[in-house]
Amino acid sequence: MKNETENPIHSSTRILCGRWKPIIMWHLHQDTFRFGELRRAIPAASQKMLTQQLRELEHDGLVHRKVYTQVPPKVEYSLTTYGHGAMPILDSLYVWGKHHQQSSPTFPPELKFECHECS
Repeated sequence: MKNETENPIHSSTRILCGRWKPIIMWHLHQDTFRFGELRRAIPAASQKMLTQQLRELEHDGLVHRKVYTQVPPKVEYSLTTYGHGAMPILDSLYVWGKHHQQSSPTFPPELKFECHECS
């Protein structure tokens, strides 16, 4: 029997990759969100996809889901300490993405991010 191991890059991308996972984590590192708030913050993500990605992040220990026993039901999502450990990776992606938007000759100008609070 062959002893198989997983390359750390594969482990990382398996957990962090997903169309909306980095975006969800980016929002959750700033604050706790209810599901509807995340939907408004990430309008391009369908409810089904957002639910799926949140479940995967929760399963992998990156996101905490807190259910309040009240009527109407209330559920909040936040990053776990383990999830916060991935933030330097997302910070690097943010910096590289911003550089890419400004430097790539093929990046559509209308999609460039403008942060009025960053200047």
